[in-house]
Formats: sequence, structure tokens, C-alpha cells
Amino acid sequence: MEDHASVAGIGETLWEVAHGLHLSLGDRGRLMAIINVTPDSFSDGGRHGSTEDAVAHALRCAAEGADILDIGGESTRPGADPVDAREEQARVLPVIERLARETGVLISVDTYRAETARLAVAAGAHIINDVFGLQRDPEMADVVAQTGAGVCIMHTGRDRQKLPDVIEDQKAFLARSLELATTAGVKKSSMVLDPGFGFAKETMEENLELLQRFHELQAFGLPLLAGTSRKRFLGSLTGREASERDAATAASTVLLRLQGAAIFRVHNVAINRDALAVTDAMVVARRSPA
Repeated sequence: MEDHASVAGIGETLWEVAHGLHLSLGDRGRLMAIINVTPDSFSDGGRHGSTEDAVAHALRCAAEGADILDIGGESTRPGADPVDAREEQARVLPVIERLARETGVLISVDTYRAETARLAVAAGAHIINDVFGLQRDPEMADVVAQTGAGVCIMHTGRDRQKLPDVIEDQKAFLARSLELATTAGVKKSSMVLDPGFGFAKETMEENLELLQRFHELQAFGLPLLAGTSRKRFLGSLTGREASERDAATAASTVLLRLQGAAIFRVHNVAINRDALAVTDAMVVARRSPA
């Protein structure tokens, strides 16, 4: 595959998040650790279902080098049982409150519900990670603007007819999300885009095409987040179960970093930290004069 590091133009930008903070995105890829406070997530459901277990896992991830702790209370895997807002909030809010007291690492809430997002930011979260790209809950964009939270705007193909070209569908969906955000008053400096690997990308080939053409999303002029961690298409390629896909995840992290991805949402922080350390050193060396 062509090396798109020069095309990506990886340069420093400041991602503005809630509570007056920001995260520098530039010469070092950033890691968002997945903290599932759920019984049924596809890879680690039930392992961190209590507040104590989730907080302990999050603090381990922070110690391993996570820049962001992404707390989710509802599984987004296909076929997962739905969770109502009250149950979701009962799962995530105590974890966020504890982490806000016990660590200085940025905290994200993985939710598509505006009220959960609002309460999470009030509890100490800095970022809202919406897997429906602000298009599921009509109040979500307003909550992002009102709280000053950073926002991860994810593409999904669920519950709609997709365009046949993988990148054209990305552009069409995300353009609508950005229109909603801009209309609500969300600052461009608060936005990050996520192409949503595995979210109604029906085949291994569709995910691989998205992986290969990821650099085309630089056309939006916004930082990009990649979430390939332990996804099914990696299992199709390797023949491994979800918990055994961390090496394949790290390989995709390298490929996506070379195409300009700034943030990586992962289960295993340590292996992806090491993969990024090598990749970032190479990218910086290539830009430095001999």
C-alpha cells in the first residue's frame, strides 16, 4: 500500500474538550482506552461490569499510556440487548465520577443519548463519543455545544440505505453530521471524525477498502479517530477469536497512523502504544532534515 504519511500532513492541532482542557494531536498518536461497563460487549463483556472493576481497569489503562478513557454502558455490537437511559446512566456515571477524582486523564462517554451525555459531562467527562454521529438523538448536538465537550462523530450504516462507494457514503453521512453540529454551534476545534469500522460495514472487503482508503477522509480537514480494535474483519483475516486479535489491531494501527489517523480506540493499550512509538518515530524522522 502507498505510504500516505506525507499526504496526511500530520501536524499539531489542539482538540478542545470540556472543562477548559485540550489535547494536542500531532507528532504522537493518541490512545483512547475502551472501558465497557456492560455484561455483553463483544470482546470483554462482563469483565468490568462493576464500578470498582471498571475504575481499576481504567486506571491500569491510564498507567499503560492511555490518553483518553472511553466509558460505555451499552453494548453496540450487532444484536445486543438494548439498555434504557436510566440503566446506562447507572452504569457509567459512578465510574466517571470516580475517575474524575482519581486521575487527570481525559474521560469520554460512549453514548448516543443527549441526557446521558449531559450528565456525564457534569460528572467530569470531557468528551462525548456518539456512534450515531449526532443523528440519533436530536438534542445531542445542542448538548455538545452547551457543555463545550469534545465530540467524536462516528459514521454508521445502521438503519439506512448506504451508497455503494465506501468513501462517498462516509462523506454523505458525515456531511450531515457536521451540518447538525455547526447549526448547533459546536466549534470545529471540538470535532473529531470516526469512520466507524465494523458498524454496518457488512463484509471483510468493505472494511479493508475503508482501511486502504482511510486517507481520503483527510478531505474533511478534521482530526480522525480509528476504532478497529478486535473487530470481526480482523478475525476473518487471522482466524482468531476477539480476545486474540490485539496483534492484528496493532498492525491496523500502524497502517492507519501512516494515513493520518490521530486517535486510536483500543482494548489493549500497551501493544498499540508500542506500535505507535515505532510508527511515530519513523514519521518524525522522515520530516526531519538529514
